[in-house]
Amino acid sequence: MWTWILSPSAEVRSGAKRPRMSAKRASSKTQTDKAVPLAQIRTLGDPVLRQQTKPVTAFDARLKKLAQVMMEVMVRDEGVGLAANQIGVVSRVMVWRNPDADEERYAWVNPVIVEESEARCTEIEGCLSVPGAAMEVARAEEVVVECQDLSGEPLRVRLVGLPARIAQHEIDHLEGRLILDRASPEERRRVMKELREQALAVET
Repeated sequence: MWTWILSPSAEVRSGAKRPRMSAKRASSKTQTDKAVPLAQIRTLGDPVLRQQTKPVTAFDARLKKLAQVMMEVMVRDEGVGLAANQIGVVSRVMVWRNPDADEERYAWVNPVIVEESEARCTEIEGCLSVPGAAMEVARAEEVVVECQDLSGEPLRVRLVGLPARIAQHEIDHLEGRLILDRASPEERRRVMKELREQALAVET
């Protein structure tokens, strides 16, 4: 089993403002935009987002294709992470990228958080499946994730700061949880009110 550590850049560690989970990027137009025209992000209210995903047992070409599509959808929709059930696939697969080093992109299979720090940090998060919403979410500052790569090779990864937050966000998705479930009752009520107002504005 390989073990490696991924930490945020010095700029992030120094307390600079962190991007939201669904932060927009100026360089979002890539060749992959045309590669997955039919793959759409499932949004709040879709029951698949509340399903607990199933462990992957076959590490084959279909898995690699799923990861490729997920990566392309994540880039196309300008996110920093994506779980398989966000595109309607109930498999325990997530992809993500390091916002501070865009070439660092990862596909993890069957990820599980096995350790987390007592130290917690509250930051603003957004979500591709809850468009138009941003809320404060408290998460562990450091986690250890055990997972597999696309070939089935086991990995043990220690994440600190923003990478840890991204991993927790996506693993929540794989468990059928949304950021609304992690927000305080007051924050949740505020966000739901904003979403209702946005829906009414669209209807009128």
